[in-house]
Amino acid sequence: MKTNLTSQISLNRVSPRYYRPENAFELSALTRFEKIPTEIYESAEEGSKHIANEIAQAIRNKQRDGRFCVLALAGGNSPRNVYSELVRIHKEEKLSFRNVVVFNLYEYYPLAPDAVNSNLNSLKEMLLDHVDIDKQNIFSPDGTIPKDAIIEYCRLYEQRIESFGGIDAALLGIGRVGNIAFNEPGSRINSVTRLILLDIDSRNDAAHTFGSIENTPVSSITMGISTILSAKRIYLMAWGENKAKMIRECVEGNVTDTIPASYLQTHSNAHIFIDLSSASNLTRIQRPWLVTSCDWNDKLIRSAIVWLCAVVKKPILKLTNKDYNENGLSELLALYGSAYNVNIKIFNDLQHTITGWPGGKPNADDTYRPERAKPYPKRVIIFSPHPDDDVISMGGTLRRLVEQKHEVHVAYQTSGNIAVGDEEVIRFLHFINGFNQLFDNGGNVIINEKYSEIRKFLKEKKEGDMDTHDILILKGLIRRGEARIASTHNNIPLTRCHFLDMPFYETGKIQKNPISEADVEIIRNLIREIKPHQIFVAGDLADPHGTHKICTDAVFAAVDMEKEEGAKWLKECRIWMYRGAWAEWEIENIEMAVPISPEELRVKRNSILKHQSQMESAPFLGNDERLFWQRSEDRNRATASLYDSLGLASYEAMEAFVEYVPF
Repeated sequence: MKTNLTSQISLNRVSPRYYRPENAFELSALTRFEKIPTEIYESAEEGSKHIANEIAQAIRNKQRDGRFCVLALAGGNSPRNVYSELVRIHKEEKLSFRNVVVFNLYEYYPLAPDAVNSNLNSLKEMLLDHVDIDKQNIFSPDGTIPKDAIIEYCRLYEQRIESFGGIDAALLGIGRVGNIAFNEPGSRINSVTRLILLDIDSRNDAAHTFGSIENTPVSSITMGISTILSAKRIYLMAWGENKAKMIRECVEGNVTDTIPASYLQTHSNAHIFIDLSSASNLTRIQRPWLVTSCDWNDKLIRSAIVWLCAVVKKPILKLTNKDYNENGLSELLALYGSAYNVNIKIFNDLQHTITGWPGGKPNADDTYRPERAKPYPKRVIIFSPHPDDDVISMGGTLRRLVEQKHEVHVAYQTSGNIAVGDEEVIRFLHFINGFNQLFDNGGNVIINEKYSEIRKFLKEKKEGDMDTHDILILKGLIRRGEARIASTHNNIPLTRCHFLDMPFYETGKIQKNPISEADVEIIRNLIREIKPHQIFVAGDLADPHGTHKICTDAVFAAVDMEKEEGAKWLKECRIWMYRGAWAEWEIENIEMAVPISPEELRVKRNSILKHQSQMESAPFLGNDERLFWQRSEDRNRATASLYDSLGLASYEAMEAFVEYVPF
């Protein structure tokens, strides 16, 4: 069973010569905007193995010389594959860690003495407990020390590093705000180990470890920039599209304290290791025409023309030969003969992505339409990771499909129970208790007892306490009720609302279990039963909590298994990926754009508002103060505005989709 198919999605087929050039001359041209040596790999696994092999060789070299190998190590998800490979090398290739000294890059503060969520425990779980390192050679900041002892403790930590001759290699990730370790924006280049207040984005990332943002420490004791830059070699790794923006700032931007990772540009032996997804904003990947001759394909041409329109502030059909020549796109003139020929091609390509018939228009020529005219009507499954993603992400398209008489099913993949606040439970308890008193004369002993039990638990609940099974069920029921109301609002029969309650989600914590066969089998049973002609899935794989990716992986795994078994229905099925509240597809990748009128946008907003528990009290709004309906409308309007600026039809809003073709 393939459970990580989303990691293989490559919307733009990047030519290998952009990231694996044939010679040093071509590499020099490609990387002219890059200020740190940067190696790009096709996958995180490939890049992690390369780093692990280099570290293993450094350990062996030090062993040969009879010296310690001093490593500064990060926690988090970025180095997980590196540590797994080092454990494998230790077990299978007999690499010893007896001469290794480890300094933990940071620790949360304050921590309780018995805290299990420390960064040191994370390092132990991923690496240190699985190799033969001397426990006396493991050093870490202490998250439990008294506040008045921190300054002296940090001074001694620096002294301990110096006593081992300094750091041989530092292994870093990059945070959402460009931090390395927990050196947040504003950190100085001469900073040393110290206590620092965490940025809200850093705390949101750490909430996966601590269960909620409320339980996440507000500070950290971190190695400083100066301490890290003193390392003889530095590895910074980043995997996934959510790292792409910061990687570009770090590698191609100016050295600035607002992006602490940019300080690595001042180090003579710092190297960046990234996959294609996190490299997607680098010039040689995103805008290769600025650094080399290109292997032109339709998507790259579309990307170049949309970029050119933004640079010269013109719609597509007004671009001139001069515009192309002055902005590094003369190759396209040579290929097509004139600006007009390129312009009309891209204009038509984009025009053909627009359709008011997302299920296909019956009895129409579908040669240039994103969807087929037949079969009609279609059976459609919209997979919604949480009970509101369907209306947030594609509420307008959903309603169009219903109004155009397709058989629309919505599959709510998880209960979404951890995203319901305790006050919502109390509100519903009051209703249940009042209903019981009015119509049962207080005679239902079970309801009375359960009411008292849950009220008592919530009143005494402390930070970090997990909800009871009964409370999680209640929270799930609240979300089911909201989803049903929203579906009814969109004229979807309740018999076509499927609540899958995938097991991976039901941990009661932010941190979820890995995807399992049970999760995939639930999906598989549904698609076998319905045999859809269209499937819609979440494509925002960089969502903050990771649930969307797991849910989409489960759908793709189920489809893959059906494909291997030769399911006939799959030959007539197309799979479309939507994006949610965080980002939209890049226009060069959009394959179907569904216009939304002002009236339809209001209906979509009302659908989202049916999910009352997810308004102001939703726990995953993050640093963005806009509510989900506001984010959704702003995103849809921005897509329409972009099409308008390119000289295409002008609409109030648009929802965009990319087709997924099973591997």
